Amino acid sequence: MRAQSALDGLVEALRRLPGVGVKSASRMAFHLLQHDREGALRLARALQEAAESVRHCARCHTFTLDEICETCLDPRRDASRLCVVETPADQSAMERTAAFQGQYFVLMGRISPLDGWGPNDIGIQKLRERANEPSVREVILATNFTAEGEATAHVLSEALKREGLTITRLARGVPIGSELEYVDLGTIAHALADRRSA
Repeated sequence: MRAQSALDGLVEALRRLPGVGVKSASRMAFHLLQHDREGALRLARALQEAAESVRHCARCHTFTLDEICETCLDPRRDASRLCVVETPADQSAMERTAAFQGQYFVLMGRISPLDGWGPNDIGIQKLRERANEPSVREVILATNFTAEGEATAHVLSEALKREGLTITRLARGVPIGSELEYVDLGTIAHALADRRSA
């Protein structure tokens, strides 16, 4: 009975991952326990270490081990351009293009009334403070091209325009309904190069 309880706990833990239902979680749990016990232990250690040591950058909110991330501390980055993304995964996708050399602000979410996320839940006040730093000249809205991402970009654009900032949005080269994390790098690079006023 205790073995079944432990197995059920593992399945429930795996179900917390996005897009993982009961069947997928069960398949993963059985695979790890039947074929890869060492991998299961390695996964457990890596999750525990990451959960205990990874935190949010005090400046841009991405994931880091230190108070301020390496990107924010890099003096070679263009401090006049601030790119706003929804998640650290989106920032990582932008970085892999090597097309953007400015700074970032990670919202850690998007406006989604169905999920109970409004403008205050995505750190709009902190974004305004960061965008109003004297070095910032342009804010690039690189939210996803989903309904929530578009709503987020619209709200942010309206709020930041009142601050007298130049606001641009990624060009439509990124397919509608896609998320940056899954878009090919060439498309992201072209969309960034061809951005337009928001």
